[in-house]
Amino acid sequence: MKKLMLLILLTMTSLLGFSQSVTDSTSIRLKKPIVKLVIKDLIFGDGVKKELLLTNSKVNLLERKIILKDSIIFNLNSQVGNFESIMFTKTNQLDISQQLTKRLQIDLKKQKIKTKLMGGAGLIAIVTAVLILK
Repeated sequence: MKKLMLLILLTMTSLLGFSQSVTDSTSIRLKKPIVKLVIKDLIFGDGVKKELLLTNSKVNLLERKIILKDSIIFNLNSQVGNFESIMFTKTNQLDISQQLTKRLQIDLKKQKIKTKLMGGAGLIAIVTAVLILK
């Protein structure tokens, strides 16, 4: 096992990446107009980077606003649905109450007729009893 690890270590150090010993220390001299253009490009690039960051922050803010608006719209739609459900329930309750009122009025009329008949029958019974007793 130790020999295998030593072999792996030797092969890794013998690769091209580990065996390079030359370093480049040459410098390039640019002319003054080219240096000015390079500086302008660097400054412009920095400005563009800042502008990109600001644009990304604006995009993120707009995305958050859209999410907020969507949630508000969803809540309002669910409220509308709830109100429609309440209105439907109230309409059904009103219909049922009107039907019950009509039934009660009919039953009241029937009861009044029965009461009149019973009152009239009682009166006839009293008159008949008085006539029989005389």
